[in-house]
Amino acid sequence: MYIKKILWAIALIGLVAAGYFAYYVYSAMMTPNTAFNNEEAYIYIKSTDTYKDVRSQLEPLLKDIDKFDALANQKKYVNNIKAGKFAIKKGMSNNDIINSIRSKNIPVKVSFNNQNSLEKLAGRIAKQIEADSTSLVNAMKDQAFYDKNSFKAETALGMYLPNSYEFFWNTSAEKFRDKMLSEYNRYWNKTRVEKAKRIGLSKDEVITLASIVYEESKEPKEQPRIAGVYLNRLKIGMPLQADPTLKFAAYQLPKYKNTVIKRVLNVHKDIKSPYNTYKNTGLPPGLVAMPDLSAIDAVLNYEKHKYLYFAADPKHVGFHKFAKTLSQHNANARAYQKYLSSKGIYK
Repeated sequence: MYIKKILWAIALIGLVAAGYFAYYVYSAMMTPNTAFNNEEAYIYIKSTDTYKDVRSQLEPLLKDIDKFDALANQKKYVNNIKAGKFAIKKGMSNNDIINSIRSKNIPVKVSFNNQNSLEKLAGRIAKQIEADSTSLVNAMKDQAFYDKNSFKAETALGMYLPNSYEFFWNTSAEKFRDKMLSEYNRYWNKTRVEKAKRIGLSKDEVITLASIVYEESKEPKEQPRIAGVYLNRLKIGMPLQADPTLKFAAYQLPKYKNTVIKRVLNVHKDIKSPYNTYKNTGLPPGLVAMPDLSAIDAVLNYEKHKYLYFAADPKHVGFHKFAKTLSQHNANARAYQKYLSSKGIYK
C-alpha cells in the first residue's frame, strides 16, 4: 500500500510537471507576445547578422524576450538566420514571429530619378536596400559588365531608367545592377528599337539626346518639339548648341565645382570638351543627366516641324519660344537675356 501511494504521488507530480511544461510551451509558442501599439512593426536583417543582432531588434518589440529565445532555440532559428525585411504584426505569438522572419521576406519599392552620376545613384539606392554605396558603384562600373553588355563609362548611367521597382531589401549590388539591365532590355522592346533605327540613332544616342532634352525642359508636352529641333539640326549637320552640354562640360572643371550655372555665357562656349556642342557637331559622348522616361519617349516620338531654334519664354517660365529663322531666334533670345538681367542673374 505504501509503495502504491509513492507511485501515485510520483505520477501526480509528473502530471503537474507535464501540465506546467505544456502550459509553458503553449505560452511560449501560441500566446501573443508583441509590445507595440501599431498594427505592425518591421525589422531589417542583414546578410551578416547573427541571432544576437536579430534579438537586439526584437527585444523592444516583445513582452517576453526570454520565451522567444527558448522557442527560437527549440526551432533552431538561432542558427538559421534569414536576411531581409520582415513584418511583425500586433498580437503575433512567438511561433508566428519566427515563421514570419524565417520565410516571409517582404519586397520593398526602390525608386530614383534625377541622379546625374553613378555615384549619386548608388547613394540613393543604398538608402533603400542593404547593399552599400561602395559595392553598388563597384558593380555599376565593372568593366567586364560594360564589355559584355556594350556599355562604356559615358553611357552606363543610361541603363538605369528612372522609375519605381520592386526588390528584396537584402538584394546585393550585383543583383540590383543585373535586374536594372533586365528592365532596360524590357524597355527597349522591338517597337522602340525600330523607332530609334528610323531616326538613325542607337539606344545610347537616343538616351544621350533625351538627357539634353530633359535638361532643357521638364514639361513632357514640350519635350517632343525640343527633340524635333535637335534632330533637325543633326540632319543638316548643324551643331546642337545645347546649353546643358556646356554646363556639363563646365562642371567637370575644378573652377565650377560646387557651383550652379544659371546663365550660360560666352566664356562657357570656349571650354575645350567633347561635350561642348557649340564647338563640336553631332551628339556628345554620353549623357549629361539622367532623363525621365518622358524625354526618352519624346525623342523616339519627336514632333516633326521646321524649327531650328528655341529660347526660354520669359512670360511662361518653364516653356520656350520656337523659331525657324536665326533673326527670329535672336529676338527671342534677347528677350530672355533681358529677363535674366532684370532678375539680377548674370552668371
